Amino acid sequence: MRIIIAVTGASGALYAQRLLQVLTQSEQVREIAFIMSEQGRMLFVHELGVNLSLRRPDLSLLGINTNKIVPFHPKDLTAPPASGSARYDAMVIIPCSAHTLAKVAHGLADDLIGRAAQVMLKERRKLILVPRETPLSVITLRNMLAAAEAGAIIVDANPGFYHHPTTVQELVDFIVQRVCDLLGVTVELVPRWELPPKWFVRQA
Repeated sequence: MRIIIAVTGASGALYAQRLLQVLTQSEQVREIAFIMSEQGRMLFVHELGVNLSLRRPDLSLLGINTNKIVPFHPKDLTAPPASGSARYDAMVIIPCSAHTLAKVAHGLADDLIGRAAQVMLKERRKLILVPRETPLSVITLRNMLAAAEAGAIIVDANPGFYHHPTTVQELVDFIVQRVCDLLGVTVELVPRWELPPKWFVRQA
């Protein structure tokens, strides 16, 4: 499986870091195209204390195995992700800023992230957007609807709590596991819902 991972300026660098860690460890994934916007770069600096180059980011600084990762500059519209003939299987924008969501929803392709997203939609391939924004304006809600109607999958970075998380890592893993499920990548990071749950006691 060949996957494009894009990082934009919405808060939530931990989601991107963890997803990359998990995907690079999976035998189902053979290549990851990595694109980071300037705002995404600033996000890594602010939230994780790591200053990465846009052109040659050293993701090993984030505890990520780089053997499968091919980085691309966000302004390089000649890069393989800009063409449907490159045949990537899926794309994840994580986190996805409201600005990037708006561009995807309205077909704007003025950088490699926007262009790659449009390629996924036109080729009917999987595009997963992970917005991390609250509260949501009417404009953003409409953009989510427009993107979903165009074929994107919206995975709001809104973790569940039924697995009784006790760490931030477990909250992050909840979302990352859901993204991996949608990609078809097998992972078991947090307990899944069971019916009936072991802890459930039905009242008389």
